[in-house]
Amino acid sequence: MDDEKTGNDMLANVYVAISIISFIAEIIVLASGYGSRPWAGIPLFIMFFALALYARMTVVLKGISFTFLVFAFIASSMYYPPLFKNWGFDTRVLVVPSVQLIMFGMGTTLSIGDFIRVFKKPKGILIGTVLVYTIMPLAGLILVRVYGFSPEVAAGVILIGSCPGGMASNVMTFLANGNVALSVSLTALATLLAPFITPFLMKSFAGKLIEIKILAMMISILNMVILPIVAGLIVNKLLRGREKVRDKLLPPLAMGAILLYITIVTAHYRDELLVVGLALIGAVIIHNFIGYVFGYGAAKAAGLSVTDCRTIAIEVGLKNGGMGVGLAINVLKSGEASLASLIFGSWMNISGSTLANYWRQKPVKDRDTVGMTHD
Repeated sequence: MDDEKTGNDMLANVYVAISIISFIAEIIVLASGYGSRPWAGIPLFIMFFALALYARMTVVLKGISFTFLVFAFIASSMYYPPLFKNWGFDTRVLVVPSVQLIMFGMGTTLSIGDFIRVFKKPKGILIGTVLVYTIMPLAGLILVRVYGFSPEVAAGVILIGSCPGGMASNVMTFLANGNVALSVSLTALATLLAPFITPFLMKSFAGKLIEIKILAMMISILNMVILPIVAGLIVNKLLRGREKVRDKLLPPLAMGAILLYITIVTAHYRDELLVVGLALIGAVIIHNFIGYVFGYGAAKAAGLSVTDCRTIAIEVGLKNGGMGVGLAINVLKSGEASLASLIFGSWMNISGSTLANYWRQKPVKDRDTVGMTHD
């Protein structure tokens, strides 16, 4: 056992050394004025990839190991976009199937009991759902007016604010020792309502910025989100007693799907991302922060427990980035509109895991059940 631990520590040190050397190499490349050369992306990719491997071996950073991997692939697609734009066909056709696979994986973690729970303890779930669909869309509307983004980029900011939460919120709630049952039920209900509420919000807040086809968006959400989740629910029922098989197979597939659509979208819309990059990153960080602060504050004002307030803050602040990207590409037909969802989906894992770890160190006496039950 000691030999194994020693071996892991040595390997972790190797990963750290590789990442540091790669970082120094990248700085030298940039300082020398060769940052635009194709080979300049190699040390950047190696740095993030080594950090991802190192993070997987540490308790503190394990929650963002996948985020480092995402950054590695983003670096690749930024420096070598032709590799990911055409594989004998336009790779953008893979975006929606990738999101469907992610939603299918989400469905396999749910059960009918997660939806029934809505009626058993309605207060926190109903308050949380209202906050999910009010705070972030309104915040997005304010931010695009402050920043003065182009119509399509602005519509994308409002779009990610109008999406429900995803699996990430459930994971972060678990890491924070929050009310996982509440988080799962919130995600389930908000997702079921998405075909109706998301198109309405987009028409109301972004209708003057870009053409919003409500029916097309409803159908796309049903096809891209609801049907795969229903299929996942069915598979979850069929695999009862075989959860180990599910848990081994689906997470790698879901992570692969996330990497696929992020890499493809980044490659196709690299030039647009370079134009609005820093400003949009800033807007996304503020947007995410608003979700946490106002989600917590509004839940507290409604008289919910500290644990439930934390859970709702996470649910409001984290969004389904895959759904946002898919709707932007498939319905809005706009790569620029997909950029906010792309950046938000990457950033929220960093902020969410940081917040979750902070709250984990500050337990509360009123903590509700943290287990996820399945009927």
